[in-house]
Amino acid sequence: MDIMEALSIIPRSIFSLIVLFIATKMLGKKQVSQLSLFDYVIGISIGNFSAEMILVLENQIINGAVAILTFGVIGYLISYLTMKSITLRRFLIGVPTIIIQDGKILCEALRKVNIDINDLLEQARNEGYFDISDIAYAIMEVNGKISFLPTAKATPTTKKDLNVKLEKSSLVANIIIDSKIMKNNIKNTDHSYEWFVRELKHRGYTSYEDILLATYANNTLNIYTKNENVKALDSFE
Repeated sequence: MDIMEALSIIPRSIFSLIVLFIATKMLGKKQVSQLSLFDYVIGISIGNFSAEMILVLENQIINGAVAILTFGVIGYLISYLTMKSITLRRFLIGVPTIIIQDGKILCEALRKVNIDINDLLEQARNEGYFDISDIAYAIMEVNGKISFLPTAKATPTTKKDLNVKLEKSSLVANIIIDSKIMKNNIKNTDHSYEWFVRELKHRGYTSYEDILLATYANNTLNIYTKNENVKALDSFE
């Protein structure tokens, strides 16, 4: 590429920026975290067209502009139509999915939204729920974010508010994940591996195949079975 070709990218870039701005105005003011899967696909396509319009000098710049504006118009029309039609909104945008219901983790729902128990635990911790027993309901929104509803016993009061010292026993240890006992996590508790085996047998679990998750905190062992046959309530829209 010679200097003249390099300089020709400047006006192409400015033109591309103007076209992108127009297309973005069509799509509305949604934040990235609020984009649906369809919006995300539209955005990726527009970005690809923009890059080609700037860098592939053999292509006519007007072709890229037409492609960007076409996808922008499609995105606008889809947004308009989904506001008018619930059926179309469900098909193109999707609906929220309940993944925890009445404190029970729904395995079928986890598979439906394509996340595993570790993903769920991570998002719960990000929202401040280190003990999953504090969650009554969890709903996967259409943008991929999980909304959590705490149980009645769970309050936003912190250890600092109560002037209580945080102790090792207050931390949540995941003892079983996906039917596998986590020996390294047990080392972070005040009990031995043998103690947990005895406690699980006392609860009637000689095998861990039916256990999706088992946590231990505040001297309490909480067990969450796979709940394969539990159906979720109707989704919220």
